[in-house]
Amino acid sequence: MEELITTRQLSTVLKVRESTIYKWVHYGFIPHYKLGRQVRFKLSQINRWLQKRFIRGRIRYKLSSDEL
Repeated sequence: MEELITTRQLSTVLKVRESTIYKWVHYGFIPHYKLGRQVRFKLSQINRWLQKRFIRGRIRYKLSSDEL
């Protein structure tokens, strides 16, 4: 069984404030487990969640004179 991490640990991993993590939990934006009043996360699920939100940078292309 994979170890569950706390909001403090996750905020360190993602480099965001702990309050941001709590907001994401409140809105159901991030996968989490509720254990009573405590919130825990599986790192593998967080990694999959991040991969789904990966956005490539802008694609550079050269405009031809016809497109101008």
